[in-house]
Amino acid sequence: MLDTSPPRFSRAARLAPRIAIAGAMALALELTPSPAALAQDPAGPLTITFGGYAELAVISRNRTEFADVGSVPFSQLPYQNVENYNISEFRASARQSRVAMLVQGPHVFGLTPEYYMEMDFLGTAPTANSRESNSYNPRMRVFYADFTTDSDFYLLAGQSWSLATLYKKGLHARDEDVPATIDAQYTAGFNWTRNPQLRVVQTFGKALSLGVSLESPQAVTNASNDVPSVLASKAYPSNLLYQAAGNAGGLLNNATNYTIDVAPDVILKAALDPGYGHYELYGLARWFRSAVGTSTYTSAGGGVGAGMYLPIVPNVLTFQMSGLIGKGIGRYSSSQLPDVTVEPTGALSPISAYDVLLGLYFNPVPSFQIYGYLGRDKASSNHYSATITSAGTVSGPFDYGYGSPAYNNSGCYTLGGTCVANIAKSDEATLGFWWKYYTGTLGNLQFGLQLAYNQDTAFGGIGGAPSTSVFEGMASFRYYPYRK
Repeated sequence: MLDTSPPRFSRAARLAPRIAIAGAMALALELTPSPAALAQDPAGPLTITFGGYAELAVISRNRTEFADVGSVPFSQLPYQNVENYNISEFRASARQSRVAMLVQGPHVFGLTPEYYMEMDFLGTAPTANSRESNSYNPRMRVFYADFTTDSDFYLLAGQSWSLATLYKKGLHARDEDVPATIDAQYTAGFNWTRNPQLRVVQTFGKALSLGVSLESPQAVTNASNDVPSVLASKAYPSNLLYQAAGNAGGLLNNATNYTIDVAPDVILKAALDPGYGHYELYGLARWFRSAVGTSTYTSAGGGVGAGMYLPIVPNVLTFQMSGLIGKGIGRYSSSQLPDVTVEPTGALSPISAYDVLLGLYFNPVPSFQIYGYLGRDKASSNHYSATITSAGTVSGPFDYGYGSPAYNNSGCYTLGGTCVANIAKSDEATLGFWWKYYTGTLGNLQFGLQLAYNQDTAFGGIGGAPSTSVFEGMASFRYYPYRK
Protein backbone atom coordinates (compact mmCIF):
# COMPACT_ATOMS: atom_id res chain seq x y z
CA MET A 1 0.00 0.00 0.00
CA LEU A 2 1.31 3.43 -0.91
CA ASP A 3 1.83 5.34 2.35
CA THR A 4 0.47 8.88 1.99
CA SER A 5 1.16 10.12 5.50
CA PRO A 6 3.30 13.22 6.24
CA PRO A 7 7.09 12.82 6.47
CA ARG A 8 7.66 10.36 9.27
CA PHE A 9 10.20 7.57 9.53
CA SER A 10 9.38 3.94 10.29
CA ARG A 11 9.91 2.82 13.85
CA ALA A 12 10.77 -0.68 12.61
CA ALA A 13 13.86 0.18 10.57
CA ARG A 14 16.86 2.23 11.64
CA LEU A 15 18.48 2.56 8.21
CA ALA A 16 15.59 2.27 5.73
CA PRO A 17 12.43 4.33 6.17
CA ARG A 18 9.08 3.38 4.71
CA ILE A 19 8.01 4.98 1.45
CA ALA A 20 5.80 7.95 2.27
CA ILE A 21 3.90 10.04 -0.23
CA ALA A 22 4.57 13.09 1.94
CA GLY A 23 8.13 12.48 3.03
CA ALA A 24 10.91 9.94 3.41
CA MET A 25 14.62 9.40 3.91
CA ALA A 26 17.24 11.20 1.90
CA LEU A 27 20.42 10.08 3.69
CA ALA A 28 21.42 7.98 6.71
CA LEU A 29 24.77 8.35 8.42
CA GLU A 30 26.31 6.11 11.08
CA LEU A 31 28.37 8.29 13.38
CA THR A 32 30.71 6.24 15.59
CA PRO A 33 32.89 8.51 17.72
CA SER A 34 36.46 7.60 18.55
CA PRO A 35 37.16 6.36 22.11
CA ALA A 36 38.48 9.83 22.99
CA ALA A 37 35.33 11.46 21.70
CA LEU A 38 33.14 8.99 23.59
CA ALA A 39 34.74 10.11 26.82
CA GLN A 40 33.50 13.60 26.13
CA ASP A 41 30.27 12.71 24.34
CA PRO A 42 28.69 9.46 25.60
CA ALA A 43 25.74 9.76 23.15
CA GLY A 44 26.96 7.46 20.41
CA PRO A 45 26.99 5.84 17.97
CA LEU A 46 24.14 7.75 16.35
CA THR A 47 22.08 7.05 13.25
CA ILE A 48 21.01 10.29 11.57
CA THR A 49 18.34 10.14 8.86
CA PHE A 50 17.47 13.23 6.83
CA GLY A 51 14.17 13.46 5.01
CA GLY A 52 11.59 15.67 3.37
CA TYR A 53 10.47 16.67 -0.08
CA ALA A 54 10.16 19.60 -2.46
CA GLU A 55 6.65 20.45 -3.62
CA LEU A 56 4.95 22.68 -6.12
CA ALA A 57 1.24 22.85 -5.28
CA VAL A 58 -1.42 24.46 -7.45
CA ILE A 59 -4.68 25.57 -5.80
CA SER A 60 -7.97 26.62 -7.38
CA ARG A 61 -11.20 27.50 -5.53
CA ASN A 62 -14.47 28.79 -6.92
CA ARG A 63 -14.65 31.26 -4.01
CA THR A 64 -11.76 33.28 -2.63
CA GLU A 65 -10.63 32.23 0.84
CA PHE A 66 -7.39 34.26 0.71
CA ALA A 67 -5.72 30.99 1.70
CA ASP A 68 -2.64 29.07 0.63
CA VAL A 69 -2.28 25.27 0.39
CA GLY A 70 -3.91 25.12 3.82
CA SER A 71 -7.58 26.06 3.46
CA VAL A 72 -9.22 28.27 6.06
CA PRO A 73 -10.78 26.22 8.90
CA PHE A 74 -13.81 24.72 7.22
CA SER A 75 -16.37 26.54 9.39
CA GLN A 76 -15.16 29.91 8.05
CA LEU A 77 -16.29 29.79 4.41
CA PRO A 78 -17.51 33.09 2.86
CA TYR A 79 -21.23 33.85 2.51
CA GLN A 80 -22.86 35.88 -0.24
CA ASN A 81 -22.74 39.06 1.86
CA VAL A 82 -19.00 39.44 1.11
CA GLU A 83 -17.36 40.13 -2.25
CA ASN A 84 -15.03 37.15 -2.26
CA TYR A 85 -18.02 34.77 -2.43
CA ASN A 86 -18.37 35.63 -6.14
CA ILE A 87 -14.67 35.61 -7.06
CA SER A 88 -12.59 32.51 -7.79
CA GLU A 89 -9.07 32.02 -6.43
CA PHE A 90 -5.86 30.63 -7.93
CA ARG A 91 -2.56 30.17 -6.12
CA ALA A 92 0.73 28.35 -6.60
CA SER A 93 2.78 27.44 -3.56
CA ALA A 94 6.00 25.68 -2.55
CA ARG A 95 5.44 26.32 1.14
CA GLN A 96 4.41 22.79 2.07
CA SER A 97 7.91 21.59 1.10
CA ARG A 98 9.29 19.84 4.11
CA VAL A 99 12.52 19.17 5.99
CA ALA A 100 12.80 16.35 8.54
CA MET A 101 15.49 14.69 10.63
CA LEU A 102 15.49 11.57 12.81
CA VAL A 103 18.37 10.91 15.23
CA GLN A 104 18.46 7.44 16.82
CA GLY A 105 20.79 6.78 19.71
CA PRO A 106 22.39 3.57 20.97
CA HIS A 107 20.45 0.91 22.85
CA VAL A 108 21.82 1.19 26.39
CA PHE A 109 20.46 0.59 29.87
CA GLY A 110 17.43 -1.07 28.30
CA LEU A 111 16.47 2.16 26.50
CA THR A 112 16.27 3.14 22.83
CA PRO A 113 16.27 6.97 22.45
CA GLU A 114 15.13 9.05 19.47
CA TYR A 115 15.04 12.70 18.52
CA TYR A 116 12.75 13.78 15.70
CA MET A 117 11.86 17.07 14.04
CA GLU A 118 10.08 18.23 10.92
CA MET A 119 9.24 21.66 9.60
CA ASP A 120 7.57 23.26 6.62
CA PHE A 121 7.27 26.88 5.48
CA LEU A 122 3.62 27.60 6.28
CA GLY A 123 4.49 30.10 9.01
CA THR A 124 3.21 33.64 8.46
CA ALA A 125 5.34 36.28 10.13
CA PRO A 126 4.09 39.89 9.79
CA THR A 127 6.64 40.49 7.02
CA ALA A 128 5.65 37.42 4.97
CA ASN A 129 4.13 38.12 1.55
CA SER A 130 3.66 36.67 -1.95
CA ARG A 131 4.69 39.74 -3.92
CA GLU A 132 8.26 40.16 -5.16
CA SER A 133 10.22 37.78 -2.95
CA ASN A 134 8.21 35.16 -1.10
CA SER A 135 9.38 35.39 2.50
CA TYR A 136 7.49 32.83 4.55
CA ASN A 137 9.22 31.59 7.65
CA PRO A 138 9.85 27.98 8.73
CA ARG A 139 7.20 26.44 10.99
CA MET A 140 7.71 23.83 13.69
CA ARG A 141 5.39 20.90 12.92
CA VAL A 142 6.74 18.32 15.34
CA PHE A 143 9.85 18.36 17.52
CA TYR A 144 10.23 15.78 20.27
CA ALA A 145 12.38 13.18 22.01
CA ASP A 146 11.11 9.71 22.86
CA PHE A 147 12.42 6.66 24.72
CA THR A 148 11.34 3.03 24.41
CA THR A 149 12.31 0.42 27.01
CA ASP A 150 12.81 -3.32 26.58
CA SER A 151 9.53 -3.80 28.48
CA ASP A 152 7.61 -1.84 25.79
CA PHE A 153 7.19 1.30 27.89
CA TYR A 154 7.26 4.47 25.79
CA LEU A 155 7.83 8.09 26.84
CA LEU A 156 7.51 11.16 24.58
CA ALA A 157 8.19 14.78 25.45
CA GLY A 158 7.95 17.69 23.02
CA GLN A 159 5.59 18.69 20.22
CA SER A 160 3.80 15.96 18.29
CA TRP A 161 0.40 14.96 16.93
CA SER A 162 -2.24 14.72 19.64
CA LEU A 163 -3.01 11.34 21.13
CA ALA A 164 -6.59 12.04 19.99
CA THR A 165 -5.46 11.49 16.39
CA LEU A 166 -6.29 8.10 14.86
CA TYR A 167 -3.30 5.72 14.61
CA LYS A 168 -2.56 2.92 12.16
CA LYS A 169 -1.03 0.77 14.89
CA GLY A 170 -0.08 1.16 18.53
CA LEU A 171 0.20 4.63 20.08
CA HIS A 172 3.75 5.66 19.18
CA ALA A 173 4.52 8.86 17.30
CA ARG A 174 4.98 8.58 13.51
CA ASP A 175 2.30 5.88 13.27
CA GLU A 176 -0.58 8.38 12.98
CA ASP A 177 -3.21 7.90 10.27
CA VAL A 178 -3.12 11.39 8.79
CA PRO A 179 -5.40 12.04 5.76
CA ALA A 180 -3.65 11.77 2.39
CA THR A 181 -4.94 15.19 1.25
CA ILE A 182 -2.80 17.84 -0.39
CA ASP A 183 -4.77 20.38 1.65
CA ALA A 184 -2.76 21.18 4.79
CA GLN A 185 -6.03 21.66 6.72
CA TYR A 186 -6.82 18.02 5.84
CA THR A 187 -10.58 17.36 5.86
CA ALA A 188 -13.67 18.07 7.96
CA GLY A 189 -14.25 15.37 10.56
CA PHE A 190 -10.54 14.75 11.19
CA ASN A 191 -9.60 15.08 14.88
CA TRP A 192 -6.13 16.45 15.49
CA THR A 193 -3.79 18.99 16.98
CA ARG A 194 -0.01 19.25 16.92
CA ASN A 195 1.04 20.64 20.28
CA PRO A 196 3.49 20.26 23.19
CA GLN A 197 2.77 17.21 25.33
CA LEU A 198 4.07 14.61 27.74
CA ARG A 199 2.95 11.12 26.71
CA VAL A 200 3.48 7.69 28.27
CA VAL A 201 2.41 4.42 26.66
CA GLN A 202 2.62 0.83 27.88
CA THR A 203 2.20 -1.99 25.37
CA PHE A 204 1.17 -5.45 26.53
CA GLY A 205 2.06 -8.40 24.34
CA LYS A 206 2.27 -6.25 21.17
CA ALA A 207 -1.55 -6.23 20.95
CA LEU A 208 -2.85 -3.87 23.66
CA SER A 209 -1.51 -0.34 24.20
CA LEU A 210 -2.59 2.01 26.98
CA GLY A 211 -1.49 5.64 26.82
CA VAL A 212 -2.04 8.91 28.59
CA SER A 213 -1.04 12.33 27.28
CA LEU A 214 -0.95 15.73 28.99
CA GLU A 215 -1.27 18.26 26.17
CA SER A 216 -0.95 22.03 25.90
CA PRO A 217 -4.43 23.61 26.11
CA GLN A 218 -6.08 26.40 24.17
CA ALA A 219 -9.77 27.09 23.58
CA VAL A 220 -11.59 28.16 20.43
CA THR A 221 -14.09 30.89 21.37
CA ASN A 222 -16.96 32.57 19.57
CA ALA A 223 -16.56 36.04 21.03
CA SER A 224 -17.32 37.98 17.86
CA ASN A 225 -20.79 36.53 17.47
CA ASP A 226 -21.85 35.94 21.06
CA VAL A 227 -23.79 39.20 21.09
CA PRO A 228 -24.08 42.17 18.71
CA SER A 229 -21.25 44.61 19.39
CA VAL A 230 -23.60 47.48 20.18
CA LEU A 231 -24.91 45.53 23.17
CA ALA A 232 -21.78 43.61 24.15
CA SER A 233 -20.66 46.09 26.81
CA LYS A 234 -24.11 45.93 28.38
CA ALA A 235 -24.69 42.18 28.08
CA TYR A 236 -21.50 41.06 29.77
CA PRO A 237 -19.65 42.31 32.86
CA SER A 238 -17.38 45.18 31.86
CA ASN A 239 -14.37 43.53 33.54
CA LEU A 240 -14.79 40.12 31.89
CA LEU A 241 -11.53 38.45 30.82
CA TYR A 242 -11.13 35.07 29.15
CA GLN A 243 -8.74 35.79 26.26
CA ALA A 244 -6.36 38.50 25.11
CA ALA A 245 -3.77 39.20 22.44
CA GLY A 246 -0.37 37.67 23.08
CA ASN A 247 2.39 39.70 24.68
CA ALA A 248 5.22 40.02 22.17
CA GLY A 249 7.61 40.73 25.04
CA GLY A 250 6.65 37.33 26.43
CA LEU A 251 7.26 35.72 23.02
CA LEU A 252 3.59 35.23 22.14
CA ASN A 253 2.00 36.43 18.91
CA ASN A 254 0.35 39.82 19.50
CA ALA A 255 -1.76 39.41 16.34
CA THR A 256 -3.91 36.60 17.78
CA ASN A 257 -5.77 35.84 21.01
CA TYR A 258 -4.74 33.38 23.70
CA THR A 259 -7.20 31.97 26.20
CA ILE A 260 -6.65 31.74 29.94
CA ASP A 261 -5.87 28.10 30.74
CA VAL A 262 -5.79 26.32 34.07
CA ALA A 263 -4.59 22.78 33.27
CA PRO A 264 -3.45 20.63 30.34
CA ASP A 265 -5.87 18.69 28.19
CA VAL A 266 -5.79 15.07 29.37
CA ILE A 267 -6.25 12.19 26.94
CA LEU A 268 -6.44 8.54 27.99
CA LYS A 269 -6.48 6.05 25.10
CA ALA A 270 -6.57 2.28 24.64
CA ALA A 271 -5.54 0.73 21.31
CA LEU A 272 -5.96 -2.88 20.22
CA ASP A 273 -3.98 -4.55 17.41
CA PRO A 274 -5.27 -8.16 17.46
CA GLY A 275 -3.68 -9.14 14.14
CA TYR A 276 -6.39 -7.79 11.86
CA GLY A 277 -6.90 -4.06 11.94
CA HIS A 278 -6.34 -1.40 14.57
CA TYR A 279 -9.03 -0.26 17.05
CA GLU A 280 -9.09 2.67 19.49
CA LEU A 281 -11.16 4.08 22.34
CA TYR A 282 -10.25 7.22 24.27
CA GLY A 283 -11.47 9.84 26.69
CA LEU A 284 -10.68 13.55 26.65
CA ALA A 285 -10.88 15.97 29.61
CA ARG A 286 -10.55 19.78 29.28
CA TRP A 287 -10.99 22.87 31.45
CA PHE A 288 -11.91 26.47 30.56
CA ARG A 289 -11.34 29.60 32.66
CA SER A 290 -12.59 33.18 32.78
CA ALA A 291 -12.40 35.99 35.30
CA VAL A 292 -14.74 38.82 36.31
CA GLY A 293 -12.91 41.20 38.59
CA THR A 294 -11.56 39.14 41.46
CA SER A 295 -13.88 36.20 40.75
CA THR A 296 -12.70 33.23 38.70
CA TYR A 297 -14.89 30.76 36.83
CA THR A 298 -13.71 27.31 35.76
CA SER A 299 -15.83 24.94 33.68
CA ALA A 300 -15.09 21.42 32.49
CA GLY A 301 -15.53 19.79 29.11
CA GLY A 302 -14.42 16.69 27.30
CA GLY A 303 -15.61 13.78 25.27
CA VAL A 304 -15.28 10.19 24.14
CA GLY A 305 -13.66 9.15 20.86
CA ALA A 306 -13.16 5.94 18.90
CA GLY A 307 -11.67 4.80 15.63
CA MET A 308 -10.56 1.89 13.49
CA TYR A 309 -8.14 1.24 10.64
CA LEU A 310 -9.01 -1.90 8.65
CA PRO A 311 -7.04 -3.55 5.79
CA ILE A 312 -10.09 -5.02 4.01
CA VAL A 313 -7.83 -6.39 1.28
CA PRO A 314 -4.22 -6.15 2.54
CA ASN A 315 -2.17 -3.63 0.54
CA VAL A 316 -5.11 -3.01 -1.80
CA LEU A 317 -8.21 -1.72 0.01
CA THR A 318 -8.19 -0.03 3.42
CA PHE A 319 -11.06 1.50 5.40
CA GLN A 320 -10.81 3.97 8.26
CA MET A 321 -13.39 5.48 10.59
CA SER A 322 -12.98 7.88 13.51
CA GLY A 323 -15.18 10.11 15.64
CA LEU A 324 -15.36 12.24 18.76
CA ILE A 325 -18.41 13.39 20.74
CA GLY A 326 -18.64 15.60 23.81
CA LYS A 327 -18.64 19.18 25.09
CA GLY A 328 -15.91 21.73 24.41
CA ILE A 329 -14.19 19.64 21.74
CA GLY A 330 -14.24 22.15 18.85
CA ARG A 331 -10.49 22.70 19.00
CA TYR A 332 -9.92 19.11 17.90
CA SER A 333 -11.89 19.50 14.64
CA SER A 334 -10.46 20.64 11.31
CA SER A 335 -13.44 23.00 11.06
CA GLN A 336 -12.38 24.75 14.29
CA LEU A 337 -15.93 25.02 15.66
CA PRO A 338 -15.99 26.92 18.98
CA ASP A 339 -15.33 25.09 22.25
CA VAL A 340 -17.30 27.49 24.43
CA THR A 341 -19.66 30.40 24.54
CA VAL A 342 -19.99 33.03 27.28
CA GLU A 343 -22.77 32.88 29.87
CA PRO A 344 -24.39 36.11 31.16
CA THR A 345 -22.31 35.76 34.35
CA GLY A 346 -19.07 35.69 32.39
CA ALA A 347 -18.47 31.97 32.89
CA LEU A 348 -17.53 29.89 29.85
CA SER A 349 -20.07 27.23 28.85
CA PRO A 350 -18.82 24.29 26.72
CA ILE A 351 -20.69 23.65 23.46
CA SER A 352 -21.88 20.11 22.65
CA ALA A 353 -20.47 18.78 19.38
CA TYR A 354 -19.40 15.72 17.44
CA ASP A 355 -16.96 14.96 14.61
CA VAL A 356 -16.98 11.92 12.31
CA LEU A 357 -14.74 10.90 9.40
CA LEU A 358 -14.93 7.96 6.98
CA GLY A 359 -12.04 7.19 4.64
CA LEU A 360 -11.24 4.65 1.96
CA TYR A 361 -7.89 3.91 0.24
CA PHE A 362 -7.62 1.85 -2.95
CA ASN A 363 -4.26 0.70 -4.32
CA PRO A 364 -4.80 -1.10 -7.66
CA VAL A 365 -0.99 -1.21 -8.06
CA PRO A 366 1.69 -0.34 -5.48
CA SER A 367 2.59 2.94 -7.20
CA PHE A 368 -0.96 4.33 -7.42
CA GLN A 369 -3.44 5.19 -4.65
CA ILE A 370 -6.98 6.57 -4.82
CA TYR A 371 -8.42 8.02 -1.62
CA GLY A 372 -11.80 9.38 -0.58
CA TYR A 373 -13.20 10.96 2.60
CA LEU A 374 -16.59 11.97 3.96
CA GLY A 375 -16.43 14.14 7.07
CA ARG A 376 -18.65 16.22 9.31
CA ASP A 377 -18.09 18.55 12.26
CA LYS A 378 -21.36 19.38 14.06
CA ALA A 379 -22.11 21.73 16.97
CA SER A 380 -25.24 22.26 19.07
CA SER A 381 -26.68 25.64 19.97
CA ASN A 382 -25.95 27.06 23.41
CA HIS A 383 -27.69 30.38 24.03
CA TYR A 384 -29.16 32.39 26.88
CA SER A 385 -31.88 34.90 27.57
CA ALA A 386 -31.05 37.90 29.75
CA THR A 387 -32.37 41.36 30.52
CA ILE A 388 -29.87 44.12 29.82
CA THR A 389 -29.85 47.17 32.09
CA SER A 390 -27.90 50.28 31.20
CA ALA A 391 -28.16 53.91 32.37
CA GLY A 392 -31.47 53.27 34.10
CA THR A 393 -33.08 51.68 31.03
CA VAL A 394 -34.05 48.07 30.58
CA SER A 395 -34.09 46.16 27.30
CA GLY A 396 -34.87 42.56 26.74
CA PRO A 397 -35.04 39.86 27.50
CA PHE A 398 -32.33 39.53 24.86
CA ASP A 399 -31.17 36.14 23.52
CA TYR A 400 -27.47 35.60 22.93
CA GLY A 401 -24.75 32.92 23.03
CA TYR A 402 -24.04 30.45 20.21
CA GLY A 403 -26.66 29.53 17.64
CA SER A 404 -29.34 31.87 18.97
CA PRO A 405 -32.54 31.99 16.87
CA ALA A 406 -32.64 35.72 17.55
CA TYR A 407 -29.51 36.38 15.48
CA ASN A 408 -29.94 38.25 12.22
CA ASN A 409 -29.16 36.14 9.15
CA SER A 410 -31.41 38.11 6.84
CA GLY A 411 -28.54 39.54 4.82
CA CYS A 412 -26.50 36.37 4.30
CA TYR A 413 -27.55 36.22 0.63
CA THR A 414 -27.21 39.94 -0.05
CA LEU A 415 -23.89 41.67 -0.70
CA GLY A 416 -23.12 43.86 2.30
CA GLY A 417 -25.99 42.38 4.32
CA THR A 418 -26.05 41.42 8.00
CA CYS A 419 -25.09 37.77 8.41
CA VAL A 420 -24.23 36.42 11.88
CA ALA A 421 -24.39 32.79 10.66
CA ASN A 422 -23.21 30.76 13.66
CA ILE A 423 -22.18 27.46 12.08
CA ALA A 424 -24.19 24.37 13.00
CA LYS A 425 -22.31 21.89 10.81
CA SER A 426 -19.43 21.73 8.36
CA ASP A 427 -19.43 18.89 5.81
CA GLU A 428 -16.81 17.79 3.29
CA ALA A 429 -16.45 15.21 0.52
CA THR A 430 -12.95 14.69 -0.87
CA LEU A 431 -11.63 12.48 -3.68
CA GLY A 432 -8.04 12.31 -4.86
CA PHE A 433 -5.10 10.19 -5.99
CA TRP A 434 -1.34 9.91 -5.68
CA TRP A 435 0.81 8.46 -8.46
CA LYS A 436 4.44 7.54 -7.89
CA TYR A 437 5.36 7.68 -11.56
CA TYR A 438 9.14 7.36 -11.22
CA THR A 439 11.39 5.51 -8.79
CA GLY A 440 15.03 5.12 -9.71
CA THR A 441 18.45 6.71 -9.74
CA LEU A 442 16.99 10.22 -9.58
CA GLY A 443 14.88 9.41 -6.52
CA ASN A 444 11.06 9.40 -6.32
CA LEU A 445 8.74 11.62 -8.34
CA GLN A 446 5.07 11.78 -7.37
CA PHE A 447 1.99 13.57 -8.62
CA GLY A 448 -1.24 14.11 -6.71
CA LEU A 449 -4.63 15.57 -7.55
CA GLN A 450 -7.63 16.14 -5.29
CA LEU A 451 -11.11 17.62 -5.53
CA ALA A 452 -13.05 18.71 -2.45
CA TYR A 453 -16.50 20.08 -1.75
CA ASN A 454 -17.10 21.90 1.56
CA GLN A 455 -20.46 23.11 2.84
CA ASP A 456 -21.28 25.13 5.97
CA THR A 457 -24.82 25.29 7.34
CA ALA A 458 -25.72 27.91 9.94
CA PHE A 459 -28.23 27.74 12.78
CA GLY A 460 -31.64 29.16 12.00
CA GLY A 461 -32.17 32.81 12.88
CA ILE A 462 -33.97 35.85 11.58
CA GLY A 463 -34.01 35.26 7.82
CA GLY A 464 -33.57 31.48 8.04
CA ALA A 465 -30.69 29.00 8.22
CA PRO A 466 -28.27 30.02 5.43
CA SER A 467 -25.62 27.78 3.93
CA THR A 468 -22.53 28.31 1.81
CA SER A 469 -20.11 26.07 -0.05
CA VAL A 470 -16.74 25.96 -1.80
CA PHE A 471 -15.37 23.71 -4.56
CA GLU A 472 -11.62 23.23 -4.41
CA GLY A 473 -9.08 21.57 -6.67
CA MET A 474 -5.42 20.99 -5.79
CA ALA A 475 -2.50 19.46 -7.67
CA SER A 476 0.88 18.55 -6.21
CA PHE A 477 4.24 17.80 -7.84
CA ARG A 478 6.68 16.32 -5.31
CA TYR A 479 10.30 15.19 -5.47
CA TYR A 480 11.88 12.95 -2.83
CA PRO A 481 15.67 12.66 -3.10
CA TYR A 482 15.88 8.96 -2.27
CA ARG A 483 15.19 5.67 -4.00
CA LYS A 484 14.10 2.21 -2.93
